[in-house]
Amino acid sequence: MKSVKKILALVLAVVMIATCFAACGSDANDDKTDAKEIVIGISGPLTGSTAQYGLAVQNAAELAAKEINEAGGINGTMLKIIAADDEADTGDKATSAYNFLKDQGMQIFLGTVTTGSGLAVVNQTAADGIFQLTPSASGDDIIKAGDNCFQICFTDSNQGSRSAQYIAENNIASKIAVIYDSSDAYSTGIYNTFKAECTNRGITLVAEQAFTKGNTDFSAQIQACKSAGAELVFLPIYYTEAALILKAAQAADFAPKFFGCDGLDGLLGVKGFDPALAEGVMLLTPFAADAQDEATQSFVTAYKAAYNNEIPNQFAADAYDGVKIIAKLIEQEGITADMSAKEIGDKLKVAICADGFEFTGLTGAGAPLTWDAEGAVSKDPAAVIIENGAYKAL
Repeated sequence: MKSVKKILALVLAVVMIATCFAACGSDANDDKTDAKEIVIGISGPLTGSTAQYGLAVQNAAELAAKEINEAGGINGTMLKIIAADDEADTGDKATSAYNFLKDQGMQIFLGTVTTGSGLAVVNQTAADGIFQLTPSASGDDIIKAGDNCFQICFTDSNQGSRSAQYIAENNIASKIAVIYDSSDAYSTGIYNTFKAECTNRGITLVAEQAFTKGNTDFSAQIQACKSAGAELVFLPIYYTEAALILKAAQAADFAPKFFGCDGLDGLLGVKGFDPALAEGVMLLTPFAADAQDEATQSFVTAYKAAYNNEIPNQFAADAYDGVKIIAKLIEQEGITADMSAKEIGDKLKVAICADGFEFTGLTGAGAPLTWDAEGAVSKDPAAVIIENGAYKAL
């Protein structure tokens, strides 16, 4: 009899334990169902020589999502930001980062940060049908692979032609040289359209100097520009190489004007670089942190408070706008967290380029942004100059 009682007691205990676990499991699942999140993935260089770009995009995207979520989300739906380091790679690392984001449940892709990485994955994003909104991958071919990819930044061709126009229209210089990265799609894309526009305007390039990725000695390129009598050197490159070029120019006692594009944004943050060498450098950018409009100053204040008093660059501004654009589209289209990435993509890629949709944010000089069916944004770059270690609008 005692044996029977022991068995009954044991069975009862097991049932009670199972019931307890079931109840706990039920609560956890209910909480998960109640927590509505749409997952936005970011792929960019979070380490390496161009990490300033990727970290700025990640930081600003998280800031924008935090603001949206703290205000109640989008009809109660929250945004979740996840990021992966593609190291600005043009091959396997970019693909691996994208696949990692998919494995983590990414439903919308705010990426990639750089053109080379974008070209490595854009065919895959098109095949997956995921909505891709890149903050800064400005290559013209990025948006040609499919109908799912859109840009917040202006294109390389736009940057190249507008740079030549600005230099010519403002009579900045007549003898122009170029130093560009022939191994990089971003750099060569800008260089080609810059050269074409110079030809259209009767401007002769007195020197055209190429280098390839990994180069650290620019003395030969600088000497060629100096020997050609260049008054201005155009730099359609990234800030890491630009810092080395400015050092080489100082060593060669060569002091022309320097003019670049959005890739130069980050120059002042290069470790060990003397900001005095960048004095007078001009570049095209969609954002200047010293602009006095309320939206810019509010963003700069919030960003500095969140990230150790760091001043946001244009990559941060484009990413911040990107999350706000996505949020506006989600609300407009009634997107819900239970939709698949492809379902969301099908809705958003139609909505963003539809007549009547526009967005006014930090970038675009106060003008509303619109998109065409090919994915290009209606945004023109503005010129800034570095003075006293800060960007100043021209």
